[in-house]
Amino acid sequence: MARNVNFDLSHPLMEAGLESPVDEDGVHDSFNQLIAEQSQNGGPTEAFELQQLQRDLDEEGRDGIAYLSSPGGRQRQRDMEWEDDERQTDSLIAERWSSATLKVLSSMPSRTIGRSRGAIISQYYNRTMQLRRRRQSRPAIRDFSRSARPSIRGYGVEADTTDAEEAERNKRERLVNNLQNLSVSDRVRMLRGMPLSVAEKSELRRLALQKQSHRLSSSKIPCCSRLKYYIIIAVRQSWYSWLSFLHSLQLWQVALKRVSGRFGTGVLSYFLFLKTLLFFNLFLFMVTGAFLVLPQAVHPPVLSTARPAFTGLEFLTGAGYFSDTVMYYGHYSNYTLRKGCRDDVGGQNLSVSNGTSLDCVSKHHSYNMPLAYFVTIGVAFFVTCIILVYSMSKSFGQSFRIDKSHSILAVKVFCSWDFKVIKRTSVRLMSENICIQLKELLAEVNHKNIMNTACQKLSRLMVHGLAWAICIGSNAACVYAIYCFSDHMHKNLQLTSRSTIKDPLLYEASLLAPPVVVSLINLLLPGLFNLAAWMEDYESPSVRTYVAIGRNLMLKVSILGVLCYHWLGRVAADPKIIGLECWESFVGQELYRFLLMDFIFTLLDTLFGELLWRLFSERVLKRRRMPEFDIARNVLELIYGQTLAWLGVLFTPLLPAVQILKLLLLFYIKKSSVMMNCQAPRRPYRVSQMTTIFITLLCFPSFLGASVCVTYTMWSITPSTSCGPFRELKTMFQAGKRWVEELERDNPNLSPLAWAHSYLVEHPFFLFVGAGIFLIVIYFHSQVVDGQRKIINLLQEQIENEGEDKKFLITRLQSIHEQKRTPARRLTSQDSSC
Repeated sequence: MARNVNFDLSHPLMEAGLESPVDEDGVHDSFNQLIAEQSQNGGPTEAFELQQLQRDLDEEGRDGIAYLSSPGGRQRQRDMEWEDDERQTDSLIAERWSSATLKVLSSMPSRTIGRSRGAIISQYYNRTMQLRRRRQSRPAIRDFSRSARPSIRGYGVEADTTDAEEAERNKRERLVNNLQNLSVSDRVRMLRGMPLSVAEKSELRRLALQKQSHRLSSSKIPCCSRLKYYIIIAVRQSWYSWLSFLHSLQLWQVALKRVSGRFGTGVLSYFLFLKTLLFFNLFLFMVTGAFLVLPQAVHPPVLSTARPAFTGLEFLTGAGYFSDTVMYYGHYSNYTLRKGCRDDVGGQNLSVSNGTSLDCVSKHHSYNMPLAYFVTIGVAFFVTCIILVYSMSKSFGQSFRIDKSHSILAVKVFCSWDFKVIKRTSVRLMSENICIQLKELLAEVNHKNIMNTACQKLSRLMVHGLAWAICIGSNAACVYAIYCFSDHMHKNLQLTSRSTIKDPLLYEASLLAPPVVVSLINLLLPGLFNLAAWMEDYESPSVRTYVAIGRNLMLKVSILGVLCYHWLGRVAADPKIIGLECWESFVGQELYRFLLMDFIFTLLDTLFGELLWRLFSERVLKRRRMPEFDIARNVLELIYGQTLAWLGVLFTPLLPAVQILKLLLLFYIKKSSVMMNCQAPRRPYRVSQMTTIFITLLCFPSFLGASVCVTYTMWSITPSTSCGPFRELKTMFQAGKRWVEELERDNPNLSPLAWAHSYLVEHPFFLFVGAGIFLIVIYFHSQVVDGQRKIINLLQEQIENEGEDKKFLITRLQSIHEQKRTPARRLTSQDSSC
């Protein structure tokens, strides 16, 4: 039985200054204290007056509930005379509730918002006096003269308008004086707790500070104290300026606000995810650049053959001139010596095999490139795993908490504006952002589940089954086509390696065929998925987005699985069949080509799918209808590209730099295309869990698959014998074992290190233990979040039940009062008839 509550400030019930029962108890206690002090002091006149007033107050509360009247009781009794005229406007009076019930309802916290300013100022004047009396000894009332004693002679008596305004002005001045005498923290706390407008609070604070500054200006401040104040103010302003400068350095802050204010949180989640991937690649680039690329660039190996001429096609193929550079695995030597050793041999850099012992190595400090390569890749993946697990756990805790739209809507309406924003552009961006968030929340609040009949449910189930059959069948067909095409290209490479006549340009151009075919499938097949989603006609836009993410994820994972089998199962298994001396560099070039072609086809999709469609719709169809931004397809393209970058960091240490450049260009291109060529979703929807899903997909299918492939390559596949830092080793993993054996041979005291390496690092059991620990941490964190959700659900149910209890008690209160008032009416009617 929900009831409307009137918050009209001009309503007489609000002007009466109704206090809460807690404040009323304090009033009764103060009356009793004054009566006791006056009786002890022997003042019969004042004591009799107080006792009479106390008796009158007690008599006012005898109409059903004791001690519920307040100092404005007589005023409220006179106000009840016009109650019949206001029954249609106020829901409380429309229910014909009694004056006692109205007093209780008006004393509730929800009804005290509209109290008059005079009552509020009077109430908080008393509170400030209490705070001051805590720090001072309070003398008894008998110690004052009769003229200085507090008088309540006019309590409950209506005064004229002039006296009321004068009394309110005096109360205001006394409140300002009391605020001035309080400490800064008490003053701020008191002003913050006042149910006044911001303008009223600012005015009270200004008056208090004005009087305080006037008092300080009248007194002379010492020079040292003045200098100290100036230094403190300067340091504080410098600190705030530094914080503001750091806040302005955040990447793409204004651009993200514009996107969020115009398109909502769904499109914003794509750009936030792109920003997250950029930071991951920056970390990889700094690690590989500092420990692999820079040492090798300082000590380049002696090239056995001259580099081919630069033709410009290398930017597309990654081969040719780039083949023997620090960009690829094959350029790195198996032992790079520092400058001291180079001086001994006439300035030439030495690259020696593993196990070779030179006096130069022992006399001078050396940089063990195989160990550095192995440890750098391992540590980079391990730290990335920790960051991903932490980000995913944190995102789970933030997005899967209980956030009902009704409560968030109230918070968004009353607490979302930042009053520190003063620039016109910032104010416009913030207003647009709040507006679109309110639309999303209202759409979620107004969403209703439609109850379908059994036939409708069966028909929808058949449509969903047909759509999924089409998507799965087309996905399987495309994956099989990629498998057959990669097998054909592998056989073509075998034939090319056996032929005596080779055209380098034609050979490098033919290497672009697999990336082009795969990127074309990634471009066209999501369109078929969108057609199937249109056929299904999902009611919720968020459900449609999640289904599209699942279908695109199925496509990307299948393609990457076929490609990893092609590279590690065909090329790396027998590289001599296709004439490769360094298969690691060839795989690195393949990954570079796939990453580059993915970027090129993304640009083509942005051009033809968004720009040309907008121009065609405006100029040919004569409609202002623009395409919506496809979140699922664009996000899965980011995950696909990042998976290629993680797979290629072992074979191409500079591939994270290429990915960084790609993400930077992609952000500005996508942001410009979205702002010009796309429109906001027709049906706004809130995607509270979208970022969590993106991070989860990045962790488990993407990073986990890349880690498995890289680990399998380092532990099981034999590296090339003529290139790279792991030449003449059976596996890349033996580089660490060889280094531990050398340490044990040079220093027998380090034998426990060799034992720990053999049992803790070489044994795969501990790798599974570490992975299990991460999974257990994620599981426990998810269980903690789930427990918190359940507790919050119980608390919210308890709050709802307490609301129902209040309604029940109010109803019972009204019924009891009606039962007591009915006999009185009968007696009154009988007396009048007599």
